[in-house]
Amino acid sequence: MIEYENLGRLNTPFFKEFEVAFKQVLESGWYVLGKNVAKFESSFAKYLQADYCTGVANGLDALVLALDALRLNVGDEVIVPANTYIASILAIVRLGLKPVLVEPCIRSYNIDPDKIAASITPRTKAILVVHLYGKSCDMDPILDICSKHDLRLVEDCAQSHGATYKGKMTGTFGDFGCFSFYPTKNLGALGDAGAVISSNQALDNTIRKLRNYGSVQKYHNELAGYNSRLDEVQAAFLNIKLQSLDAINTHKKALAQIYFSLLDDAFIKPIRSAGYEDVFHIFNIRHAQRDQLKAYLFENGVGTEIHYPIPPVDQVAMKGIIHGNFPISEEIHKTTLSLPISFFHTVEDIRFVCEVANRFVAENR
Repeated sequence: MIEYENLGRLNTPFFKEFEVAFKQVLESGWYVLGKNVAKFESSFAKYLQADYCTGVANGLDALVLALDALRLNVGDEVIVPANTYIASILAIVRLGLKPVLVEPCIRSYNIDPDKIAASITPRTKAILVVHLYGKSCDMDPILDICSKHDLRLVEDCAQSHGATYKGKMTGTFGDFGCFSFYPTKNLGALGDAGAVISSNQALDNTIRKLRNYGSVQKYHNELAGYNSRLDEVQAAFLNIKLQSLDAINTHKKALAQIYFSLLDDAFIKPIRSAGYEDVFHIFNIRHAQRDQLKAYLFENGVGTEIHYPIPPVDQVAMKGIIHGNFPISEEIHKTTLSLPISFFHTVEDIRFVCEVANRFVAENR
């Protein structure tokens, strides 16, 4: 069976270094906001060519703290893509803000800049873009919109570690770039972890306070903050894996190229465009018979996933919060299928996936 993901196999190359790092943290006696967190913050900021990085507990917290740091008012509107993972919307809702959903481009799956202007009202204060599947959004027109309408910009980079747009890393365009290091990510920890990127020192200082009860000096609380600190152990693991992030991305790009070369054109494959460096956190295809395809692949030894089976507007948790019809988003959610593309997968694995998928097409023509 070619598994969609196997975190043990994914992390096997790092086990020995992880063991050494864990022992060092254990013996140090310093487990919260220590040297490993400081090192990761510095190293990840340098990798992204960003000014500031603050480690937090997870990707959702990164989004919540970033929006909180902008000091928006309850009821203010935040534009967000209609097909995103629900975490992007939960962060908006948690702060009493109003999510305004905008349809994605049907080919890139990222928010469509041409559809944003129609959703801007006097209450619109920010745009939360999501670089989905490892592909950057089309940032130039989005930046123009933010400038024209005086909007704040937050980037959800949970799936785009190392992806670039015109040579610039995702996470470095807006007021904040928010990262998740959930174990399945291209840069994944062994548990929950996250970070917030900024080029503004004052904004970064606010994030640092918010993550630690609103305090930078013990028992002196300047803000009504949170307990959302990147763990020392996870930071130690991330310091190790960050050194291999480019190698991980390169491997996934090579596997993606096999899909592009061998998969039948009956499958709608990810779009590739000049100026975008995609890192393929997810390799998604679309097909009208998605559910039958998924079952056929499983029966023939290939595991897959669906990102995501239920659009945010149809989630029970969003009843009464978000409304509207989003046919493009619905079409994506009904037809998308994610194929194996992990760091542990081999060329032979991906060739086999293509062979089975193409056989499905041949048998259903």
